[in-house]
Amino acid sequence: MAGTAQTAAAVASAPGGPPGRWEADARARAARLEALLGDPYEPANPHGLRALFDADGRRTPPPETEALLDEEGWAAEFVPAAYGGRLTRADLLARALRPVFRRDVALGFGHGITSMFATGAVWAAGDERQRHEVAALLLGGGRATILHHELAHANAILRDEFTARPAPGGGHRLYGRKDVVINASRADAHVVYARTDAARGPRSHSVFLLDPARAAPGTMRHLPRVETSGMRGALFSGLELEGRAVPRGTLVGGLGDGVALALRTFQVNRSVICGVVTAAADTVLHSAVRAATTGRGGTVARRWHKPLTGVFADLLACDAMATVALRALGLLPGRAHVFAAAVKYVVPDLLREDLEELAAVLGGRGYDLDSPEYGALDKLVRDLPVAGLGHAGTASCQAVIVPQLRTLAETAWFAEEEPPPELFRPGAELPALDYRTLGIAGGGDFMAASLAGSAARLAAGRAVGGQIGALAELAEAFVAELRALRETCRTLPPYGSRGLADPAVCVLSDRYSLLAGAAAVLGVWEGQDGTDPFLADPAWAVLALSRLGARLGIPVPDLPDGCVRQVLDELIRRYRSGLGCDLDATVLAQ
Repeated sequence: MAGTAQTAAAVASAPGGPPGRWEADARARAARLEALLGDPYEPANPHGLRALFDADGRRTPPPETEALLDEEGWAAEFVPAAYGGRLTRADLLARALRPVFRRDVALGFGHGITSMFATGAVWAAGDERQRHEVAALLLGGGRATILHHELAHANAILRDEFTARPAPGGGHRLYGRKDVVINASRADAHVVYARTDAARGPRSHSVFLLDPARAAPGTMRHLPRVETSGMRGALFSGLELEGRAVPRGTLVGGLGDGVALALRTFQVNRSVICGVVTAAADTVLHSAVRAATTGRGGTVARRWHKPLTGVFADLLACDAMATVALRALGLLPGRAHVFAAAVKYVVPDLLREDLEELAAVLGGRGYDLDSPEYGALDKLVRDLPVAGLGHAGTASCQAVIVPQLRTLAETAWFAEEEPPPELFRPGAELPALDYRTLGIAGGGDFMAASLAGSAARLAAGRAVGGQIGALAELAEAFVAELRALRETCRTLPPYGSRGLADPAVCVLSDRYSLLAGAAAVLGVWEGQDGTDPFLADPAWAVLALSRLGARLGIPVPDLPDGCVRQVLDELIRRYRSGLGCDLDATVLAQ
């Protein structure tokens, strides 16, 4: 496949040490990239927010920053270490990507993460030749893009699909068009999910790995660029195939494996997206704190205490959910699919609501793209739906969760053991992500077990009162809701019934996903080792769970005295110290 010469940076920084070094190496790479990208608020910085806003206005990728990422061999983050890349654990991948997404979601998608979406099928089911070819392509600075099959409730990216028809003498010929494909015109590999069976069902699609440079004349046509309202700096255009020949060696996995491969790889994609877009919302929160403190001697008007602390708690909760899902992909790969869908279901809604709250703090300044200090709100509001965090993403998550609810209610909830504590423990060594081991059905519900276990351990705290008492009360309220949900889900129609599409049934996925999110918050809080006193203290978890509980409609205790003030003080401390509003309190470029 076509590609540029292999970069020295990609090879030199490929992890080669034991698992104990993986986290330190990922942190070092993220810190280096953060420093290279520089102060996002410096107007003269070619990688700063002003330059990125200008590129967005011109509807072009930022060339200087793309060149920097190429020099750093950023694409190596998506190649497993066994094939010369840097990919070890999924949670460490998200950490390495965050410096870019903190500045520009469109840049993160257009220059890198789309290659991850595309190549996941190859790491999951490709043969050794395909794996080595794709690894060499990405390590050499090339790009891959994904041509999705059509999904229900599809947005423009997920609308339309290709059909593969058997060709005389073997192989297939591809037909069809998609008008909106990211990087279609500049990708060095196309991973196509094509229909190979007219009947609907789990064997309807197959995956093909194509080199666009090898298309016979007249069988592939690039369509004009498509202008989008969001992610305007990414390059969207179309592709039309008219009888393009694809030999047997281009098939990834077996014929009819496409749907299963999509389900296996989408759980990685969903979890990584949630992990990285939270960093983009962090930038907006910092802008809001700047707006609320400028001209006030560093203090914050009382009317902004609730939105600022609430959003901070939400971002910590989102980070907790995404981090636990990403860690589960390596530690519990056969059992993580439902939780990954639940995280993708909850996080976008939280972020959308958070941006609305921050818009009230920022006012008109949040939509001023001439102002790097404040304009990130406008861009992120436009970018998030295009990044897969709109209605189509919600519907696809419901399609994973709803069919599982009756089985989970009957066999898993309050019946299985808790997950290993390493799932929540900072710094714990975990297995590498292996796409081949990811499951797509069954596996129980380790997060429901974790929720029940956390509530049981906290039960004695109700008598203590204060923040521990509130945390115990919240945990028990979530468990009571899980019990009620179990009774409801036991009455659901069996899998395959049309009744599962009833809107009233789909609402159950809301309730389940918020419960899974609460379990992640409690698990992360319990997993603290005291290194970070703020995270070890219950204040942030109480506030985060109170907001989740209010969204769920369960009884929520009054916030204890000092809870909001404690979270606000930490938010201001991080803002003044140049630290991120994530679980890592990431050191940001100044």
